Amino acid sequence: MQETYSRVPNIISSKDLDYLSDMFNWNYGAYKTSLNAANSVSDEELSLMLQKASNVFHSNMTKVLNIINNGGNNE
Repeated sequence: MQETYSRVPNIISSKDLDYLSDMFNWNYGAYKTSLNAANSVSDEELSLMLQKASNVFHSNMTKVLNIINNGGNNE
């Protein structure tokens, strides 16, 4: 018998957790790379663009961590 829920349970499947872990790692690698590049280039415009990119990757990592911490619920 399949149980139905009126609210999403506060759990994440192992498959979902593996995918979230991959997403976090991809964004973490991109974050580190773009931040290091932003700090090592001399072109100010390029440095600013890389800093903005690193902010996007950091935001993505934060969102993934919030999903994991909340068990998939967005409350």
